[in-house]
Amino acid sequence: MGKKRVGVLLAGCGVFDGSEIHEAVLTLLYLNQEGVEIVCMAPDIPQAHVINHLTQEEMDETRNVLIESARIARGEIKNLSDVKTEDLDALIVPGGFGAAKNLSDFAFKGPDGTVNQEVKKLLEDMAAAQKPIGGLCIAPVTLGMALKDRKPSLTIGNHEETIGALKALGVTHNVCAVDQTNIDRDNKIVTTPAYMLGPQIKDVAKGIEKLVKEIVSMI
Repeated sequence: MGKKRVGVLLAGCGVFDGSEIHEAVLTLLYLNQEGVEIVCMAPDIPQAHVINHLTQEEMDETRNVLIESARIARGEIKNLSDVKTEDLDALIVPGGFGAAKNLSDFAFKGPDGTVNQEVKKLLEDMAAAQKPIGGLCIAPVTLGMALKDRKPSLTIGNHEETIGALKALGVTHNVCAVDQTNIDRDNKIVTTPAYMLGPQIKDVAKGIEKLVKEIVSMI
């Protein structure tokens, strides 16, 4: 048997409109330390919008989620449409608002929103194959939307409005500290609050490291 292959689903580059860079890089670091093969991927779609990370104001320009995600992956990234469940042993989705703006539109529509079709299919197929799925920060909302029929157990920290939206989907929510993970063993889903709680990179690192180890151990 070859190396375990873990997918990392990215959503752009930057906390306010893409993948949270610290969370993505920490995920890649801890996966690398576990000795697995990492498969970065992102959908080839326009970003919902572009945010100036200096001023947090919207910019009048368009960017592509796959091209922006390639920045984090150092160019080693696949178009999500080219990735199949059989290519992976597990999948992790870092946070950042892109996870709830580009992978789904939860950030704009809440529990009434939809998940990108390619993202939804991969998550559904991974769950059906009983392959582990990890979600960081706000990413669990997209997992919850895509897999609501499975009534998963998730955490996004302690943000009451988001917790209410997840419960409206039929998701069980458990409040976790930043250095903890929520493990749904029935569905093989592991989540951690990361920067939903923070406050600093050293704090979020603890929960992300635990999540990565848990995901790899479930393979």
